[in-house]
Amino acid sequence: MRFLSYISIMAKNLDDIGIKSIVDSYDLFFIDLWGVVHNGIKLYDHSIEVLDNLAAANKEFVLLTNAPRPNKTVVEFLKKIGLKKYYENVFTSGEAAHKYLLSEFDDLKFFHIGPQRDYDLFKNIEKNNVLDIEFADYLLCTGLFEDHENDLNYYKKLFSNHISKKMICTNPDLIVDRGEKREFCAGSVARSFEDIKGEVMYFGKPHPPVYNLSTNVLNKRVLCIGDNLNTDIKGANIQNFDCLLVTNGIHRQEILKIELKEVLKKYEVNVDYTQKNFKW
Repeated sequence: MRFLSYISIMAKNLDDIGIKSIVDSYDLFFIDLWGVVHNGIKLYDHSIEVLDNLAAANKEFVLLTNAPRPNKTVVEFLKKIGLKKYYENVFTSGEAAHKYLLSEFDDLKFFHIGPQRDYDLFKNIEKNNVLDIEFADYLLCTGLFEDHENDLNYYKKLFSNHISKKMICTNPDLIVDRGEKREFCAGSVARSFEDIKGEVMYFGKPHPPVYNLSTNVLNKRVLCIGDNLNTDIKGANIQNFDCLLVTNGIHRQEILKIELKEVLKKYEVNVDYTQKNFKW
């Protein structure tokens, strides 16, 4: 895995020369959505320009997101905030998890941890959703309950007598910025479960299956673009893909406080390129 050698590699900054300076070096681009293409509230115009130019150059790209919902739900959200095309390029961690649950856990009962808005993830297996954790065969985590959005200790207490049950986590992200507000994600709940010795099966970046489920990566020169070192960048390192870190995303405060190389050392990752904002 490439992140083991992160100290010896210097990242090339693309702020002045743009993505266009390296586009011909790659066949396939995995592009994160939240923090790169939008901020949870609005699209970044400069990012849409990149997508337009990639399409014009006949470059393959996947809008790969750790969203705990089916592809179609994320597409509807993107339409609401103004995206006019590229819907077929979207692939979510929720879609990957949903396919797995249908094939492997179709007859098992689950207890859902997450907001009501995530219910569309399990419409096809809704009959297996139980409201009492005692009767669940496994735990399905898509996020946090709306009335317990900030208290991770609540979840440790909830799970304390159920660590023998496997958890399916549909979004490995720990945190996200919705505009200027920072929020916990499903990954933080899953980590709380692991803290008390529970077993978690993750769907989404940085875990390898989501890349291969979204498209064929065989014999392609791949660049992963994202703002999250734990997921976007570590996922690229694990897969031995090149990667670009958008530094004005989730780690912007850390990068302002200490040098980038120290931040990379902290997360044990390597980056090939950096760019403050995703621009052509």
